[in-house]
Amino acid sequence: MSLTQSRPGAPSRPATSTLGVELRWTARLWGVLAVLCLVLFLDGLDVSMVGIALPSIGHDLGLAPSSLQWIINGYVLGYGGLMLLGGRTADLLGRRRVFLAALAVFAAASLLGGLVDNGSLLIATRFVKGVAAAFTAPASLSILTTTFPEGPQRNRALSVFSLFGALGYSSGLILGGLLTGIGWRWTFLMPVPLALFALVAGLTLIPRDRRTENGGHDPAGAITLTAGMLLAVYAVVTAPDQGWASAATLGTFALAVVLLFAFVLIERRVRHPLIRFGILRKATTVRANLSIVALMGSYLSFQFMMTLFLQDGRGWSPLRMAFALLPVGLIVAIGSPLAGRLVNRFGSAPLIITSMTSATLGYVWFLATAGYTPDYAVTMLPSLLLLGGGFAFGYSAIMSQATEGIDDSEQGLASGLVQTSGQVGAALVLAVLTAVLAGAGQSGADFTPYRPGLGLVSGVAAIGLLLNLVPVLSLRRR
Repeated sequence: MSLTQSRPGAPSRPATSTLGVELRWTARLWGVLAVLCLVLFLDGLDVSMVGIALPSIGHDLGLAPSSLQWIINGYVLGYGGLMLLGGRTADLLGRRRVFLAALAVFAAASLLGGLVDNGSLLIATRFVKGVAAAFTAPASLSILTTTFPEGPQRNRALSVFSLFGALGYSSGLILGGLLTGIGWRWTFLMPVPLALFALVAGLTLIPRDRRTENGGHDPAGAITLTAGMLLAVYAVVTAPDQGWASAATLGTFALAVVLLFAFVLIERRVRHPLIRFGILRKATTVRANLSIVALMGSYLSFQFMMTLFLQDGRGWSPLRMAFALLPVGLIVAIGSPLAGRLVNRFGSAPLIITSMTSATLGYVWFLATAGYTPDYAVTMLPSLLLLGGGFAFGYSAIMSQATEGIDDSEQGLASGLVQTSGQVGAALVLAVLTAVLAGAGQSGADFTPYRPGLGLVSGVAAIGLLLNLVPVLSLRRR
């Protein structure tokens, strides 16, 4: 049975009348959307809770910042490195089947992460959890985009979807502060029952879909892409200690380049590539992928830097740190429901420009007013409000732009591609930031050593803004 109609075999889409007037979504359709939103909520929850807990994890397990960042990057590289394979697998094997299987692995990895007592094992569980998310994320977005037709219905669903990501992030800030005060392990264990609930609800509500009869997988492409990205990030992170011109650093970079070049060759020759490069001929798709790199790469690095500065440098408690960053999540939670309507009215491009402008101004304001010791009311709060505005306008608009005009058969590829760009971009920017901070050194409450890192973050956001402004300005000159 379909989600909106009673007759067997009807398409799983919101019903419309013969005049094209939308009919009300059914309870089951809302239930499907709720399951997808809960999984995105868990993703946002995990990112913010673990981010707040990083200093406590480092102190307990004896991890330096250069090692500590792998708790973040282990996740995002597993996530980004295999997301394209995850999206393609969802298209080929069935979105429901892939979504539910990966969600079960996600729950198991969360449980193991809360039980291990070794830094390397913790990073390994984070990588496995990222791999699981690499399959749940594109599958869930693909379920959404094939359930809700392109246009107002899809934009409305995406705005609700993005809202729950924001709620997960903002809730994770507070829960991360509270749970870290009890013990950082609870930040890993708390998502487990929610993931299990989502698994049971998904089994009940998400309709079965057919696997694609034609097509195939690309394990060689997935291996070379993931290995190449891991080596590139590792080279950046270890370069400050080993030397940028050392044989070890240059050799690692060279091997990463070889692997990534091999990935391109494989994709051009394999019968069923992980990435059909023809999808990148759409300028809007390329801009959406570059925009998500700038948006996510800049903010994840900013949060990592502020977590270390406020907790280790200024001695703030995890809960105080959580409340300090909370305005970002609240602004996103308030603004995300409006994003879909604004995309319907103005299009995705103006919203993305507004997003990148807001984010860039936030970083620049912080950099201009921070001084020796940033004041919360003068420096931090205005910057955080601007960053929240950037996400509120940007995330839904970027996701909408990335999947516009893409056939249903490649929605998994398009969804996986844009999310891969965001995760890989975040990992690479964070790796560069870590190297910059390692070279500058930290000295308590003095913010001066962090200024080069904030300059890097500001530059990344500004590049994202320029990439979206140039096409608009070029059209106006014609």
